[in-house]
Amino acid sequence: MKQGYRVAVVGVTGAVGQEILRVMERRNFPVSTLVPLASERSAGSEVVFQGKSVQVKKLEAAAFQGVQLAFFSAGATRSREFIPVARKAGAVVVDNSSAFRMDPKVPLVVPEVNAALLAEKPGLIANPNCSAAILAVVLAPLHRAAGLESVVVATYQSASGAGARAMQELEQQVRTFAAGREPQAEVFPHVLAFNLFSHNSPVGQDGYNEEESKMVEETKKIFGLPHLSMTPTCVRVPVPRAHSEAVVARFSRPLKVEEARALLAKAPGVRVVDQPEKNLFPMPKDASGELDVLVGRIRGVVGDDRSLAFFVSGDQLLKGAAWNAVQIAEELAQLGGLPS
Repeated sequence: MKQGYRVAVVGVTGAVGQEILRVMERRNFPVSTLVPLASERSAGSEVVFQGKSVQVKKLEAAAFQGVQLAFFSAGATRSREFIPVARKAGAVVVDNSSAFRMDPKVPLVVPEVNAALLAEKPGLIANPNCSAAILAVVLAPLHRAAGLESVVVATYQSASGAGARAMQELEQQVRTFAAGREPQAEVFPHVLAFNLFSHNSPVGQDGYNEEESKMVEETKKIFGLPHLSMTPTCVRVPVPRAHSEAVVARFSRPLKVEEARALLAKAPGVRVVDQPEKNLFPMPKDASGELDVLVGRIRGVVGDDRSLAFFVSGDQLLKGAAWNAVQIAEELAQLGGLPS
């Protein structure tokens, strides 16, 4: 890596934008100048980076002058509008939105799975959907060993997946319930406290909601498996932070539990938490704030020696967004893929 880069963070005041700042600090990512960008409403406010206050600038074309690396976390509409501007200004872009994920010319990268795509030094890299990224990290070592054929997954997605306002709403609902009053929902379509419901994204003609469809299409692209059979069910649960997933994966050859556990124990980005004698397995409270994805409850499927069941928890603001993005930038820096 070089001495430091001029780095823009678009959507810096949002939950993912704030996490990108913290992860860059945590990883000592070389930043010579931070360019924090947000909507006109947030412009003029301040963010803290490396112990210093930095004024947030309005997101506009002129702001990308001299920027070498830009993280986008302001939604698909802003990404479609301003990523071409950032690229024209010479910046390499890592995009957290859905805008370019399924563009065949744009690599969709989870470094533990397909970092080889970065060797071509692309100018635009897409960050996957958080649930797909968390799942991919755990599936990768098993796929390499035994060839992935199908996946059935149920997600338990936290409030923070919908942003800071959703987290605040859950907390307020819990306080309201504890005070003996009826909680109200504004951010979500239903009350989340002491409840759960199907993921709050539109349901298509095929019966799958947008979150589920993203998981299917993005997982296929990440692994380069266009014919992968996949059945997701995405659910919101009253957890502040970190997503969990119950997974049944089928492979092209038998895969014993002991072999799978050994593969996962040495896999990058994975931490095995699997202690049946203590009933200790992955939990979102333990995954929150962690860069690794936790995996446990690793067990066989009765009557099918080619399938395994397991449970994962991962911080969707980190591995599902900010950490995956910074990790991509680290890989690019090592490869000389960032402008000098």
